[in-house]
Formats: sequence, structure tokens, C-alpha cells
Amino acid sequence: MTWSNIRKLAGALALSLMVAYGGAAALTGSPALDVAQAQAQTGGQVPGGASGALSQSEMWRAVRGGITGTVSIPDKQAGQLVQSDGDVWRAAKNGPLSQFGGIFLLVSIIAIAAFYLIRGKIRIEHGPDPQGRTIERFNALERATHWLTASSFIVLGLTGLNVSYGRYVLKPILGPDAFAALTYYGKLAHNYIAFAFILGIVMMFFLWVRHNIPGWRDVKWLAVGGGLFTKGVHPESPRFNAGQKIVFWLVILGGASLTLSGLALMFPGDIQPWAGTFAILNKLGASLPTSLSILQETQLSVLWHSLVGLVMIGAIIGHIYIGSLGMEGAIDAVASGQVDLNWAKEHHSLWVEEEMTKGDAGRTQPAA
Repeated sequence: MTWSNIRKLAGALALSLMVAYGGAAALTGSPALDVAQAQAQTGGQVPGGASGALSQSEMWRAVRGGITGTVSIPDKQAGQLVQSDGDVWRAAKNGPLSQFGGIFLLVSIIAIAAFYLIRGKIRIEHGPDPQGRTIERFNALERATHWLTASSFIVLGLTGLNVSYGRYVLKPILGPDAFAALTYYGKLAHNYIAFAFILGIVMMFFLWVRHNIPGWRDVKWLAVGGGLFTKGVHPESPRFNAGQKIVFWLVILGGASLTLSGLALMFPGDIQPWAGTFAILNKLGASLPTSLSILQETQLSVLWHSLVGLVMIGAIIGHIYIGSLGMEGAIDAVASGQVDLNWAKEHHSLWVEEEMTKGDAGRTQPAA
């Protein structure tokens, strides 16, 4: 990668950060990106803005602090009139998580656009195979697994983003009634299509885990940026290069985390992952509460589910780009399953050599 390209890329990233900062400042109405807390239950004030007597103020502060009374019903947690963690949770979700999550996605998109403008589409350097020969990259089962996981994740990502940002983006355009209907059916789709995504990542794990074990070649691949930033650089790579391995483990681990937190939200009384997780972290030196109510478990699951979802959406946007517009011939791998032989030699030379030694299973396919 030349210094000229580095300077161009740095300039483009700086521009994207300035655009993202301008958008965030416009959203927050503050150059410092101040995050206003939720108005309800803030500051320990008497509800309704009334001043009240001193004894009333002290009583409401005690209530807000989590004072617990007695109840005759089996659920003793109902004796707590106000759960003040909800104030902190709402402020975090609607404040830093929402705002900086949006900035992260915006920067991701701008960075990809800048990369495309500077690097352009990554072409097959030696051109397509002159004889039109191809080699099978993925079989039918592998392609079906990819599209099952990809299509379900797109639906989950869009419906999830609607929950976080739809009221600001879509509601003014569609109106409250149409937006409410869209969000309601989107939530149903999110809940049910999630199981297709879970099936997809399980199948993906068993199909490809043996090809995605990190090795020293991956370090060499990363050292030269996989040749993505410099023409003429094609580091040796097996069936999956280091970048693809990163995406694989992001999808597997991130998908597993989304699955657990999502199921905890769907079945809050049956799945409560955070008390046990905190107990393990406490053994490593942390000091976290391990006695959590169902509501607290749900609040933590919402925050974690949103955070991991935003990170995965940002990463998958990059994956979609490089597998379609960003690289010539890449989309064929998950479309027909057959990729150009020269493309395979440039990007996965070690894998091509292995396939060529397998006899019939690794033979190339001539042009139709």
C-alpha cells in the first residue's frame, strides 16, 4: 500500500468522521454530544414537579431508591414500587447506545464509500480465465446455508434498526398509524425469523469450522491487508483467508450471543443469563451483582442485544460490499457456486492447489 493511498484513505476517514460528528451534533443539539437523561424519575424529585413537604420529598426519594414494602401475593418483587434501574437503562438505551450506534453505522458506510472511491473495484488482475474455466467454490448445501443465514439476518437487522431508529426516520414519513403497523409486524417477523438465523449459524458452524481455524498464514495475510489495498499483491490463502475467518467467527460468536440474549427477551422467566455470567466474571476479579430480578435481566439483555446487533450490522455491511460491488467475481461463489479459475488462483491459491490434487472432486469445469 503506497503512502499516496494511505494519505487518501486517511483523508477520507477524517472526512467521514467530521460528517458523522456533524450528524451527531445535529441529533443531540449539542456540540459536545451531551446526552440528556430521561425526564421521568430523574434526580429524585417529587413526581409532577410539585415541591411537596419535606417529608413527602424524603418519602419519594426513598421510593425511588428502591425501598421495598410487603405484599401478600407470591411475587415478593411486586413490593418494590419503583425500580430505579429503569431510569438508568432508558437513559443508556436512548442516549449513548442509540446515538453512538448510529454514528458507528454511518462511519462504516462512509468508510466503505471512501474505500471504493480510492481503490475502486478489485478486478481479476490477469483477467478471467481465457478458456472460461471455473472451479466449484461452494456446493448447493453450503450456498443454501449462506443464503438462509444472510437473508434472515437482513430481516432481523432491518426490523431491529426500526425498533431503535424507526421513530426518528420512518415515523415522520409514514405517519403514526402506518409506522405502528410496520413495527408490529416487524416485531413478529423478528421473533419468528430469528429461528431461521439460529439454524443457519448452527449449519454454518458445522460446515466450515474446520476451514476457519486461525494459523500463521493468516498473520501474513493481515500484514499486507490481504492485497485489498494494493494492486498486484496476492498473499497465499487456503479456502478461507484471514478476513473471511474473522467474519466467520464474528457471525458464529456474535450470532450465538444474539441468540442467547434474544431468547432471554422472548422467554424472560425461563432464560436469565446475566446472574450466572456476572458470577463467572466475579471469579476473575470483577464486582458485579449476582442477585438480579427478571426485569433487570431483561434490561441487560436489551442493551447487550442492541449493542452486538449494531456491531454485526456494521461488519456485515462491509462483508456484503466486498462480496458484491467491491470485488469482481466474488458474488459467483454464493450464486452459482462456480468461480473463475484465475480469481480463485489470485485469492485462494493454496486451496486451488489442494483441489487440483483431488482428482474428479477438484477438477475445473470447462466453459459451457
